Amino acid sequence: MSTLIKKVDKLTITFLVDNTIEWMTKLPPGFTHEVRQHLAQKGHGTYDEKKCVPVLDFENFCCGAHGFAALIETSVEGEKASHLTLFDTGPDSQSLVRNIKAMQVPVERITRVITSHWHSDHTGGLLSFLALRSSIIESTRQRAACIVDVHPDRPIARGIAPPPFDKVICAIPRDPTFEEIKNSGGDLEEGSVGHSVAGDTIWVSGEIPRKTDYEVGLLGGVRWVVKDSGSGSWVTENHIMDERYIVVDVVGKGLVIFSACSHAGIVNVVKDAVDTFKRPIHMIIGGLHLAGPESAPIVPKTVRFLSTDLKPAPAYVLPMHCSGFHAKVALEKALGEGCVPAGVGHKVVILGDRAIDDRLPATAY
Repeated sequence: MSTLIKKVDKLTITFLVDNTIEWMTKLPPGFTHEVRQHLAQKGHGTYDEKKCVPVLDFENFCCGAHGFAALIETSVEGEKASHLTLFDTGPDSQSLVRNIKAMQVPVERITRVITSHWHSDHTGGLLSFLALRSSIIESTRQRAACIVDVHPDRPIARGIAPPPFDKVICAIPRDPTFEEIKNSGGDLEEGSVGHSVAGDTIWVSGEIPRKTDYEVGLLGGVRWVVKDSGSGSWVTENHIMDERYIVVDVVGKGLVIFSACSHAGIVNVVKDAVDTFKRPIHMIIGGLHLAGPESAPIVPKTVRFLSTDLKPAPAYVLPMHCSGFHAKVALEKALGEGCVPAGVGHKVVILGDRAIDDRLPATAY
């Protein structure tokens, strides 16, 4: 059994950026819709004295955006303080900041941001988040640093060359530079190998081994490369090798895997996590990158692995961001209510159980 990270007794997740807004679909125990959270907030909306009911304030609800960001709070029994960590920051300067305000997130308590990889739908909100945090820290006269945990291989630019892959149609908005992150108040930490953070309650992966023959990366991915001569050109980059996933181990439940975009393939991600921790998978969260017609052959193989080949199967899969409609339908058919329609504004609370941890089944695939 791995001792790379501590087992946590409570894991709380709030989705702050996702493509989907979902207010009404039935959710499993421990999941809370955004609306119910607002009803419990102080200062949200108004109260209609005549009708004796609160009035929702739609100006202060979360917005959807093509990207991902999750606030992760980890708590260990016997330790005084929990740890708040932000995983990815969405695509732009507005969506994460708006949604943080809507969910009344205690920004000053977030002491680390982890970026999954260098694509701006995951890093685009980083500088605006740091600016918001700095303004709050200054107003409260606190002195809490915020570490920004990134992979060192930041590209000059990345672009898209869709099938038939013979023409680059656009560049993706550039990621923040290291200098911009520092100037915005982030304490930069570069990491290309696996490491534990947040009081050893979160594992940040290193390079993800490519084991399957059907998960072929980001078809149409290109990268701008500058030669020694100073000239530059687009080169094919299907394998986004700077991508990282993170893991939290909940006592009595098993691993919760966050894979923001799964360019490596979610099967490769899960296999690496199982090989590393020798623990069952409780929940898989994030973008599975199975959208688009080029991913159609991969969907049934992925669903079969997660629902049948992986033993035991995960209790829950939350296909978000870039997972795609067809993958969600296929996962729901295979996993039933184990496939959760998660979206921005949802909160998930997972409580551990130390009494049954030793009885968790071994994992195989």
